Amino acid sequence: MKKITLLFLLIITFLVPKNAQAQDNGAAIAAGAGALLAIGAGIAAVEQMKERAELTATEWILSNNPELVNFSLKTLDFNGKKLKDMSATSVITFKIQEFVPQDKPELDGKKQILLGFTSYGWINEYGIDFDKVRWFLIDSKEWINMMTSYTKVASGEKDDSFVKDQLTNGKIVNKGIKVKSKTTIPFYELSGDLYVTTDYNEDMKFIYNEKSLGIYLKETKNLIQIGRGSIIEIHDFFFDE
Repeated sequence: MKKITLLFLLIITFLVPKNAQAQDNGAAIAAGAGALLAIGAGIAAVEQMKERAELTATEWILSNNPELVNFSLKTLDFNGKKLKDMSATSVITFKIQEFVPQDKPELDGKKQILLGFTSYGWINEYGIDFDKVRWFLIDSKEWINMMTSYTKVASGEKDDSFVKDQLTNGKIVNKGIKVKSKTTIPFYELSGDLYVTTDYNEDMKFIYNEKSLGIYLKETKNLIQIGRGSIIEIHDFFFDE
């Protein structure tokens, strides 16, 4: 909160000219105050969306995964996002980790990722419409299977065992998979209008395009893009933390 207050003060400093006339200063201050109110409203709206999304995700877990009894749930997508950016978001990602209840418990249990795939109009003037979100809970094994399929379509590598080994011991980066700073599986260089596809399961097709993972949901017929940065963040959650 202190950081946000300091940011507002800095914005006022830059919005108000040092050599302006008194009346101009007054107008500038009013304009600055209006801008700050707009920024504050945007921050508050995103924070409210985050809380609502986390509540809905938790309710989905409780309803559909009774085996999850003690767990932490945090979003990966809302930090630093503007309201207009969130309306264009195609997938909300939540980190889930189990723990043993005790004083000051450590998050040292099983890790999973909950993916909430959105569709057009999921954010409107009334807030979030969660009827337009499809949920998938994924553990590290399923993530490796997904990334193996993705890596194969993105690189042409055919050996499943080799790909899984590189994924488990390395990192996904923009240009491929790296193990100890060496690129062991390079990805194709494709222009923005080229796509390579593979059928993953009864729910999804994967589409490789430059710097993104495209997931085509067969039921809703939506093509959803997950940026390479999000892929890296999820992979690091499973295998680095």
